[in-house]
Amino acid sequence: MGQNANTTETYDVSTIREDIQDILRDISPMDFVFMSNAKTRNVSNTFFETAERSLASAVSNNQVAEGEASPANDAQSLPVRIGNYTEISDKVVEVSDTSQKVSGVANAQTIAEGIATATKELKRDMETSLFASKAGNAGSANAGGARVTAGLPTWLRTNVSRATGGANPTLSGTTTGFPNAVATDAISGNMRAISQALLQTVISSCWTNGATPKILSVGPVQKQAVSGFAGNASKTREQANTDGIIMAGMGIFISDFGEISIIPSRFQRTRDAFVLDPEHMEVAYLSTLTQKPLARTGHSERRLLSVEFGSYVYEKAHGVIADLNA
Repeated sequence: MGQNANTTETYDVSTIREDIQDILRDISPMDFVFMSNAKTRNVSNTFFETAERSLASAVSNNQVAEGEASPANDAQSLPVRIGNYTEISDKVVEVSDTSQKVSGVANAQTIAEGIATATKELKRDMETSLFASKAGNAGSANAGGARVTAGLPTWLRTNVSRATGGANPTLSGTTTGFPNAVATDAISGNMRAISQALLQTVISSCWTNGATPKILSVGPVQKQAVSGFAGNASKTREQANTDGIIMAGMGIFISDFGEISIIPSRFQRTRDAFVLDPEHMEVAYLSTLTQKPLARTGHSERRLLSVEFGSYVYEKAHGVIADLNA
């Protein structure tokens, strides 16, 4: 049916007020496996070190004769120095004076909101960097190159499971130094599926070397694969029959050496699954996250957010199942 002449419709009117909700919606993830579980320490140099020692292997033939006159000296279990570099991450926020004055949705255009957003982004960058496969680097003078802190995968050499063609990362020295070369990734044709057997082997290796692993950190693909382990499948059917609930996920893996919390991470590589002992992982801060005003550039205000940090991982306390299918 038509309409009468000169009927005013919304399509004809240019003065209708806009309707926009005065709230900012953001589901960007802020859950951090490494930073939330690691210890923190303050350091006073761009290269920081930790003394590590391993006791001599236990033996069953340590018997001596009664009254032995001249017992020989035993080799001492001396510590070694293991280090890493700090790296600087920053965000710069600049907002015009006019933006500060106008009325905007949830004040998103203000310097305060810009700083809040940049702070969250900086923390996400830190977590991604701590999980990244990258070697430590001293950088160079005159802004020739940035310092780089070695990421978690570059520490792990002992409790490892790698596919054919994969190889361990290296230290700058034989038994001392810093992680100076990343692990070699197996080619895609040699990658494999995560399995209960692979996980149990790495957990056992960690425990044998003195660790008490508590966390399995995995990306979303591997998290779903772990939930399909055989032990969970039978429980799923049982729960579905008794409670009407389908238990498709698994949050705890009870190994022969204790409970392991299975925590999905959005900031690590899909091809890696990390078995972690939080007691022996640290985020080292030369400078914690700070905010500083920068010189004004005309009619705008600038702020610098920065943090200088590095990772330390006692590598024998952790493990990795590498080269997993994505």
